[in-house]
Amino acid sequence: MKEKITIALAGNPNSGKSTVFNAITGARQHIANYPGVTVEKKYGTVTHKGYEIEVVDLPGTYSLTAYSLEEIVARDFLVNEKPDLVVDIVDASNLDRNLYLTVQLKELGSPLIIALNMMDAAESRGIVVDDQLLSTLFQVPVVPMVARSKQGIQECLDKVIAVAGRDQEWPPAVISYGNDIDQGLDQIETIIKRSKAFNARYPSRWRALKCLEGDRQILDFLKEDPDLGRSIEDICQATSKHMVDTLDEEPESVIAGHRYGYIVGITRKAVKRKVELRLNLSDKIDKVLTNRIIGPLLMIAILYVIYVFTFSASEVPIRVFEVFFEFLKEIVSSIIPVGNLQSLIVSGIIDGVGGVLGFVPLIMFMFFAIAIMEDSGYMARMAYMLDRVLRWFGLHGNSVIALIVSGGISGGCAVPGVMATRTLKDPKERITTLLVVPFMNCGAKLPVYAMLIGAFFSKDKARMMFILTLFSWGFALLAAKIIRSTVLKGPETPFVMELPPYRMPTLKGLLIHTWERTWYYIKKAGTVILGLSIILWAMMTFPGLSEEQERFFENERIRATKSLLTSPEIKEWIPDGKSLMELNGLYESYARANSEEEAHMITGLEDSPLFPLIKTTFLLNKGEVPERQIERHDLQAAARYLRFRDEMTGLGDRERQAALKGSIAGWLGQGLEVVTRPLGFDYRINIALLGGFAAKEVVVSTLGTAYSIGEVDPEGSNSLSERLRKDPGWNPLKAFTLIIFTMLYVPCFVTVISIRRETSWVWAGFSIGFNLVAAFLVAFIIRYAGMALGLGVS
Repeated sequence: MKEKITIALAGNPNSGKSTVFNAITGARQHIANYPGVTVEKKYGTVTHKGYEIEVVDLPGTYSLTAYSLEEIVARDFLVNEKPDLVVDIVDASNLDRNLYLTVQLKELGSPLIIALNMMDAAESRGIVVDDQLLSTLFQVPVVPMVARSKQGIQECLDKVIAVAGRDQEWPPAVISYGNDIDQGLDQIETIIKRSKAFNARYPSRWRALKCLEGDRQILDFLKEDPDLGRSIEDICQATSKHMVDTLDEEPESVIAGHRYGYIVGITRKAVKRKVELRLNLSDKIDKVLTNRIIGPLLMIAILYVIYVFTFSASEVPIRVFEVFFEFLKEIVSSIIPVGNLQSLIVSGIIDGVGGVLGFVPLIMFMFFAIAIMEDSGYMARMAYMLDRVLRWFGLHGNSVIALIVSGGISGGCAVPGVMATRTLKDPKERITTLLVVPFMNCGAKLPVYAMLIGAFFSKDKARMMFILTLFSWGFALLAAKIIRSTVLKGPETPFVMELPPYRMPTLKGLLIHTWERTWYYIKKAGTVILGLSIILWAMMTFPGLSEEQERFFENERIRATKSLLTSPEIKEWIPDGKSLMELNGLYESYARANSEEEAHMITGLEDSPLFPLIKTTFLLNKGEVPERQIERHDLQAAARYLRFRDEMTGLGDRERQAALKGSIAGWLGQGLEVVTRPLGFDYRINIALLGGFAAKEVVVSTLGTAYSIGEVDPEGSNSLSERLRKDPGWNPLKAFTLIIFTMLYVPCFVTVISIRRETSWVWAGFSIGFNLVAAFLVAFIIRYAGMALGLGVS
């Protein structure tokens, strides 16, 4: 017996194949209840009873005819790689449909075990499967299991070792398809055997079947021998004509009918139903959830509840993260002296990466809610209901999967969304779908939304997020309609979608799926976002101020300081520069304190003769000082010192802006102001949007850096949301305009590369140009419509 065994997991979508793969190998592959989630082969290894078993998770397919990329990938692996055993994962509650692939595997001559999964679902429907009789009738081993609870997994591995150890032949199964088909098969098989294009890896009868089914890949193989290829093509045409004339059916449908007849003959003996025509629980639930009127309303309500849950549950954790990063900045600032190193760590890394990581709780709760919908089976129902809408906009029903994966609910990613378009057979529908996929609210855009919503729409967070979801769908569908009506005109293709049974999600499965996606987000922040934040910090820091500008601001600070020290109101409190430094240090410590009790703990504060001035200045700044409680000269001194601090803060702001404008990023941002000024965007927003082309999360980190570089004021070290809310140049209309522009403008770099891989540079370039124009026009309309309604000016 071989010490290493290679097995391939095959099966229909939603048969639990990926669950079996995870249960066997412990690998963490995403599991979802809608078709098309597994696009490429997945590998895993397990050691069982001394044998190393390599497990290959093939894409979910309904057949082995080369209609889709998934079927080609699965078939090529079985034929070319020749695994020691194929474990066909079969849904016990839908045997007739699932065994269609099993029959084709037998016809291919693959060494086979049937894993009879979801036995619990079959039992709940009143279906009793006699696995022993099924094994006898199919002449292959059958192992019953419930993969989601790991029942039968060990028995399956035992059977794999036992069967792989047998030295047995696996001859291709021969099924009769009626005299007309069988006669054509015999003729084609004879030709194939004497053809130069004959390949022993494919059984000759199986290749003959594929010829009659019109399998393009197999027919292309025969072109290597043109003469015999033409002979086979003549036989196929003659057989097809005869079938249409006599039965009014194509050979392919006749072959499928005989296969199902073969399957039904077996299942009638091996399957018993306790209650005939039983309406199962999933059917009962679907009568409500997929109802033409009630279904969409419930779907909208469910989405709204998700956003309420996400923002409510994440509010406290997000605040904790903000406090942590502010504390970290204070620690770093107190240890590292003012300079480029401090600026790099505080503004480049902590404000950059911290601004993105601060939204981890929101992302995590959003992913948790999405995992519930996926694992329960409701996501497939959403796709089913949305198909009715998509058809009017020229998209195929399977486009729903790509749009949802990309962030149709929020929290997806456009890259797998682009890859998911491979399930679309019509090239025009496929290209249209991948072009509008970037309009969806991917997880990378959520930090931008959350930050701006938290700053300007804090009372309506869930409602705003819900509105943005509707907007993203609306823009994507409108764009699809425009594209399908102009550059990609063409007819619609029919859509059939499987609705898997509802299942109760397991807490472990939900936590795994949530953590997988959250960890991907964290890794991206710790690698891609960190690197980009450092690069953008450097671009926003160098070359910076000229020597002339530095002298100007230094002279202005000296002038302001001399003016303060010579003013009669303040002279008795701070007679020299040393006293002013002490006053500044104590005031900043006092302003940083979170409570009066904490302020009293500051070393040397209460004993200092400057304490009354410090406290009066602080209260005056907060507008909390009744004049009659404070002597007039003390109040005048506090007011003068407060004016000095405001003047120094203003100088600092002007210096930071001048330095940023004099940087490489500042030059680029200012250059783009000619284009973005009608949208109300300044050079800092332009810099952030340029960084967003690399990754949308960078918009937040770059804004955080742009609004914090060189910041020293302890009262100004707030979160980015607070900084923008207090900035006079910002208002709700400007924030909403930026949100919409971020939603629509260019896809991130990785998405553009994915589009190019799936199509060409022409369509990748079209995606960039089309999205930019769409974003500009929509943002322009929103801004000026809002201004006309008096909603804000910038």
